[in-house]
Amino acid sequence: ILMVQGLVNSFGTAVMAAFAAGVKIDTLAYMPAQEFGNAYSIFISQNYGANEKERIKKGTKSAVFVVLGFCTVISAAVFLLAPRLMGIFISPEETEIIGIGAGYLRIEGACYCGIGILFLLYGYFRAVERPKISLLLTIISLGTRVLLAYAFAPMLGVGAIWWAIPIGWALADVTGAVLVRRERNNSAI
Repeated sequence: ILMVQGLVNSFGTAVMAAFAAGVKIDTLAYMPAQEFGNAYSIFISQNYGANEKERIKKGTKSAVFVVLGFCTVISAAVFLLAPRLMGIFISPEETEIIGIGAGYLRIEGACYCGIGILFLLYGYFRAVERPKISLLLTIISLGTRVLLAYAFAPMLGVGAIWWAIPIGWALADVTGAVLVRRERNNSAI
């Protein structure tokens, strides 16, 4: 995260200010999905301990539905209201910063379903006593973000940093989904 912040800082004070405000809005926007992932983890761990495989399957389907529903609504709201949301932290006369931040929020906001699913995956693997897989998914998500940002931002500009974040989420989601399927096939969870 510090490496991404360092790269953002290299684009100047307007980008730094926009990113700082955008990250605050991001955090507030997807915090409920993160907490839902924590609740899901407790649900899974209780049912995993009780060997209630069918409840795990049903609960997982419900959790995915709820998280995707919430993230879709919040994504639309952030995407549509991005300039106004930036106005919470940035003065209206700072149009350049608001524009940069709105661009950031529109990219991130359009992709909140990715982080919502990632929070569920973190919760699942913690619950089934596979915390190393949660760590692996974090490394994939953050590592992809850093690698792509540094590889493409010099050529494509700050937008490459913004896009690197949801791409990292997506790669971690795909990896996590494959590992969940493998876990279920191997242990019939």
